[in-house]
Amino acid sequence: MKVIHDIGEPDILIPCEGTFPYVRGGVSSWIAQLMAGLPQYKFGIVFIGSKREEYSPKPLFPFPDNLVYVIETFMFDEEEKPPIKAINGDPKNFEEIEKLYEWFKNKKDKTAFPQEIKSLDFYLKKVTELEFLFSREAWFFISNKNTQNCSEIPFLDYFWTVRSIHIPIWKIAKLAKVIKDKGRVIHAPSTGYAGFLATIIANETGKPFILTEHGIYTKERKIDLISSSLTYYKKLNLFRESAEDNYIQSMWVRFFEGIGKMSYEKANPILSLFGVAKETQIAYGADASLCTVIPNGVDVHKLGATLKNRPKGVPKIITLIGRVVSIKDIKTFVRAIQITAQTIPDVEAWIVGPDDEEKTYAQECRELIDIIDVKDHIKFLGFQNIADILPQSGVLTLTSISEGMPLVILEGFAAGVPCVATDVGSCKELVYGGEDPEDKALGSAGSVCQIANVEELAKGYIELLTNEERWLEAQAVAIKRVNTFYTQELFLNNYQKIYEDTFSKLESTWQE
Repeated sequence: MKVIHDIGEPDILIPCEGTFPYVRGGVSSWIAQLMAGLPQYKFGIVFIGSKREEYSPKPLFPFPDNLVYVIETFMFDEEEKPPIKAINGDPKNFEEIEKLYEWFKNKKDKTAFPQEIKSLDFYLKKVTELEFLFSREAWFFISNKNTQNCSEIPFLDYFWTVRSIHIPIWKIAKLAKVIKDKGRVIHAPSTGYAGFLATIIANETGKPFILTEHGIYTKERKIDLISSSLTYYKKLNLFRESAEDNYIQSMWVRFFEGIGKMSYEKANPILSLFGVAKETQIAYGADASLCTVIPNGVDVHKLGATLKNRPKGVPKIITLIGRVVSIKDIKTFVRAIQITAQTIPDVEAWIVGPDDEEKTYAQECRELIDIIDVKDHIKFLGFQNIADILPQSGVLTLTSISEGMPLVILEGFAAGVPCVATDVGSCKELVYGGEDPEDKALGSAGSVCQIANVEELAKGYIELLTNEERWLEAQAVAIKRVNTFYTQELFLNNYQKIYEDTFSKLESTWQE
């Protein structure tokens, strides 16, 4: 781990798993927006990555004046591992690990996280990383579990899966020891490893832990695993046979479900961006009385000012703003453009976003474009200023297989661009209206399609680009909806109140 920025003591510490400041995207933009919009608070960032080589060498966001502390750690970097040393483990320690194993496998839905392993000392003094990685007792433990539970899986595959799942736990524990005195409040934008870090610090220090889930982390990791991409965990190359796939996937899923429940048990409040996400949190174990929805918001004034730059008529340009990664399902977008071009020969598709995160996938997308011969219609523009892109766009699209509340749709609405999106996250609420009857009454700002449905997407594009009356109607709804329900002012006021309430409770506790 390494401190890369230290100019003061933060009020609020934000653990970021694979987001700010090294990866662009919705969560990173949300963090930047929160810091810029609440200058009265000092923030600290804890970046948790996989391997250093897989991220930008330099931060992709400028550091605002109120970002006073940044530390980074990379869970799978070789230099972070302790030197190999054969040792004898303590059998009593592995009795505790057995309890933890059984909780993750059989009891996480029924009982609270085991009390004895909430302490930071459990990871740093009792069962150390060295003991788990290199002791003879650990070898016996893993060997026995392989024989008892999945003897059909080759031992090496099982062994390295267990190691890959558990190595980050000690990385996070060591990080927690270093930063546990930083910040008065911890605000995690996900469960997962960031939520685990926040949980053990909160358990150790009694600090308040605020959780805001942008998507449902556990659900998104299931999608990663089922698709066998494992890009986030950098292609561990463990899958060979279907029986292996299923059991190894279930090991990862149980792990993420377990540490997710840990976060839900400790966090207060538990925030989400839209109603369906809140219900999903409750289904995964969150206390309903602690769950609240705070939607994202955008700068409608800045983006609204771009309306004057729009050309007359409806531009035959469909814009997808996002990273070129598998979860965004760029391939479905490419296939939908092939169908759209048969009706609209001069249609253009712009893919606006970085393509260096999943390089193999990006290359596959380009190969698909060549194979189905749509290269004259599709442009990869890389990272761009959306204020320049949106006025030129006729339709904004999102073809993801998983999302939370996409800021890009709200930004498009503020700039007067209707949207065709897949039915993920809050897209249906954004396009057709949320729970508020006044929002529903506004009507449709585009259309929502089934995931990976090429024909439905193409139909949505064609409807808007060939019917100016329908396009103008959708544009008016988009502008009205974002200006009424999703402004940056509402967003920042909601979080200012959350912070004020949290700090007020802290001060009351100190006075007592």
